[in-house]
Amino acid sequence: MSERLQLSEEMTAGPARIRIDVLGDAPREHVLDDLSFLTYRLADVRIAPDVTRPEADIVLCEEGAPSVGYDGRRLTFTGPWAAGPIQKAIVTMLTLRLEATGLHPSHSSAVRYRDRTVLFLGGESNHGKSMGQIEACRRGALLVSTETTVLDEDGRAVMGSQQPFLKRRTEGTERADKAAPEAGVARFFGEMPSWQVYAEPSRVDIVVVPAIDGNFAPALTEMIPFEREFQTLHSLQNYLLLNELLAPGIPMPLVDTDSLRQARAAFVHRFCDRPYFFVRAATPQVLLDEVDRVL
Repeated sequence: MSERLQLSEEMTAGPARIRIDVLGDAPREHVLDDLSFLTYRLADVRIAPDVTRPEADIVLCEEGAPSVGYDGRRLTFTGPWAAGPIQKAIVTMLTLRLEATGLHPSHSSAVRYRDRTVLFLGGESNHGKSMGQIEACRRGALLVSTETTVLDEDGRAVMGSQQPFLKRRTEGTERADKAAPEAGVARFFGEMPSWQVYAEPSRVDIVVVPAIDGNFAPALTEMIPFEREFQTLHSLQNYLLLNELLAPGIPMPLVDTDSLRQARAAFVHRFCDRPYFFVRAATPQVLLDEVDRVL
């Protein structure tokens, strides 16, 4: 099998590092031709200049019928696969490696606003984290993160993705239910505002679970402990793809374990000691008006 190895390549996200081996007959220069999805989905994913890990975390074996499996250490893809599912698998494996270092990718955006770090949590419904972030930046906030905020064990935002939208979906990730990337911006803002980045790690002071819908009357409710943990766990589990198909008839393998789930839930319990608010609003502007009331 080693004679058929075409490529070993490693990717990093902060301190996390994974190795990907490609087996087959066709030479290739890189695992992926385009890293834009990884850059959007996680914080600063890069191709490492050298290979240091003793064994692969993902193996792509290009022969055979399409299948995917996980043995507790590595994901193995067999057969022809589009780039999209491979991108998703890379995000999942980098997430597991980040968790092993005490870091937790959260499906959320964050801003430094009025001297506080505000986290807009995607949660179960994911209705407004991007629009809330954009409106806050329009009001002078500094950008901490867009699609993903990486939290440390002390509840600080230490890394974050910087692209507000995914402008092109790779084959295998197409979604007819997703609006054009900047449709919401055109509707609510006319054009995308500019902003500056807040790069220093900062403790999250307040969490907002937004629900933006043109029919909603303004409402702000402080969340009870169970709601806080429920919505936060949703935003952490998002990266493990446990509710996704990688291809028709082929689900994402189970990469989670009881011990990982317990550690994740323990982090969520600690993190949720800060103020959480559920905010309904018709527009991002009204959403931020409600947030201003509690800052």
